[in-house]
Amino acid sequence: MKRPGSKGEQLAQERFDTSRRARAFYDKQMLSHLNARMRDFIALQEMVFIATADAQGECDCSFRAGPAGFVAVLDAKTVVYPEYRGNGVMASVGNMLENPHIGLNFIDFLDSTVGLHVNGRARIVDGSSLEAWSGRRQVIPRDPSGRVPECWVVVDVQEAYIHCSKHIPLLHRSDKELHWGTDDLRRKGGDYFGVRVDRRPAPSERTDSPPHRERRGGPHVGADAGAEEDECAQP
Repeated sequence: MKRPGSKGEQLAQERFDTSRRARAFYDKQMLSHLNARMRDFIALQEMVFIATADAQGECDCSFRAGPAGFVAVLDAKTVVYPEYRGNGVMASVGNMLENPHIGLNFIDFLDSTVGLHVNGRARIVDGSSLEAWSGRRQVIPRDPSGRVPECWVVVDVQEAYIHCSKHIPLLHRSDKELHWGTDDLRRKGGDYFGVRVDRRPAPSERTDSPPHRERRGGPHVGADAGAEEDECAQP
């Protein structure tokens, strides 16, 4: 009988003597589809972490958020979520175009403190053709700001299993006005980590261009915050 899990998982289990526990988890907690309770769980979630990698295995982990149910379950083997205009890098979508493997991790910080892993293969569907592709109308809650997705990510589910709650903190929701789709750099965090300053050439490397004028209040607060293009939305 073929052993479950990847070859790497099997090697790690043998090395650290966890094969018995792993087999029990595979048998009792892992499905190749989404059961009814998993589908109900996803419908309540307002955030998800996504993991992708390019053809060389260089990986990226990102975050998506939206109104409850923004990741929609089409059926037990298919979920879909929207990709909106971001900073233009398209790191996650770019990875999927090279390597369709994707991992989704839904964490319920506000109620059950349980997580759900959904692993599968992703396809990119043009923003205007999801309904035609799926044969369904209004499968996704409309975006609060009226944004139109650039594309949709359709995930064919291969694995679904619990992320246990024992180390997930219980958080409490605080009031925060959400500015869906804003291009206001202040509201997006601006240059919070001071990258513009760090990327300036050292004095010995600078050209004859005029010196950069330091902004008051730190690198992420300055008066020119709105002058840059959309540089810190979702990748």
